[in-house]
Amino acid sequence: MIATSASFTGPDYYDEQLVPVQFDPFARELLAGLPADLGGPVLEIACGTGALTRLLREWLPAAVELVATDLSPAMLQYAQARSAGRTGITWQVANAQQLPFEDGSFGTVACAFGFMFAADRQAALREARRVLAPGGLLAFTVWDRIEDNPHALANAQVLEALFPGDPQMKFRTPYEMSDPGLLKTLLAAAGFTSVDIATRRLAIAGVDPRVLASGQIHGTPRSALLAQRGVALEGVVADVAAALERQGGRPYAGYAQAKVVQAR
Repeated sequence: MIATSASFTGPDYYDEQLVPVQFDPFARELLAGLPADLGGPVLEIACGTGALTRLLREWLPAAVELVATDLSPAMLQYAQARSAGRTGITWQVANAQQLPFEDGSFGTVACAFGFMFAADRQAALREARRVLAPGGLLAFTVWDRIEDNPHALANAQVLEALFPGDPQMKFRTPYEMSDPGLLKTLLAAAGFTSVDIATRRLAIAGVDPRVLASGQIHGTPRSALLAQRGVALEGVVADVAAALERQGGRPYAGYAQAKVVQAR
C-alpha cells in the first residue's frame, strides 16, 4: 500500500514522539463522530502503530469484532506488542488495495491517515466499499494542505533546501487528498453515495521542538533516505528543531489540520 521509496524504520519514534502530538488527537476526533451502532464488525485499514486501534477497542462493545490490518508485518507486530493486554483484536497483514475479506463482511471500515499512501487510492477506496455491508460506514482522516500544517511545512522546507531538486525529498504525498472535490469524486467512483467532510484544526502546544523534529525525521521514511545520502540525522533534527522554534517558539505552539470523512 505504501508508495514510498524507503521503508519505515522508526515506529518507536513515530509512536512516542508523533502519535501523542497529532495522531492520537485526530484519532479521538474520528472516534467522536462515529455512531453508537456501527452495524457489525469493524475493519481498520493501515493501523500503523495502533493509535486508533487502541481507542477503537476501548470504545467498542466487547462483543463487536475488531480486525486491525497493515501492509507492513513489522508495523503490525509493533502495534500488537504496543497493544498487549487488550483482547478482542484480530491482527492481519493486508494490502488495502486487495483486502483478503469477503464482500460485505464489515459494518464499518476505519482508516487514520492511510489512504493518502496507497499507490492506487481509487482501488483502496473501492476495496473498502466492497467489504462493507449494505449501508455500511467508511470513516477516515486525511491531512489537509501542507500549508495548513505549519510544522510539516517547516520540516519539508528544511529537507528540500538540503537537497534542492531531489524528488524524493519533495515529499508532499500525505497532503494530496485534502481537496473536498477530489475526495467526493474518488468516493463516488468507489460507490459511495452519501459523503460528509469536516475540517478539524487541533492545537499543538507545550511540545519540545526538538522532540517534534526527532519524530518527523527518525519516525518517518525520510530517515532512511537521509542515511542513504550520508547525512547525519541528528544534524537534520537540529535544523528542523530550529525551524520549528522560529515558527512556534519553545515550547512549540502551533496546530495541525485534517479532513475527517464519513461515507456510506
